[in-house]
Amino acid sequence: MKRKLLGLVLGTSLVFTLAACGGDDNAADEPAGDNGGTATTASADKIFQQNCAACHGQDLTGGAGPDISKVGSKYDQEKIASIIENGQGGMRGGIIQGEEKDAVAAWLSEKK
Repeated sequence: MKRKLLGLVLGTSLVFTLAACGGDDNAADEPAGDNGGTATTASADKIFQQNCAACHGQDLTGGAGPDISKVGSKYDQEKIASIIENGQGGMRGGIIQGEEKDAVAAWLSEKK
């Protein structure tokens, strides 16, 4: 009985963790900033918090996903945008798209 309960709890936790990494599927439909919907560096942090922080941590130091607090030292903006678009490791691609992806990639490339 205890094994079944433990399995149920762990399975449920895993489902919620994986679902959280996907972020808000409706976020791309919402305006990203005060400038007519164009994502800015100022809003990049907010976009990151809504879509990425569940795995990479609110402070970028990791959790379910890797520490990316100094990702700009390893990758340039173009490579970060490619990782966001196509995924890498356990991260699925396309979590953030369009101008929001570009804003987050630019913001992360400054993290050195």
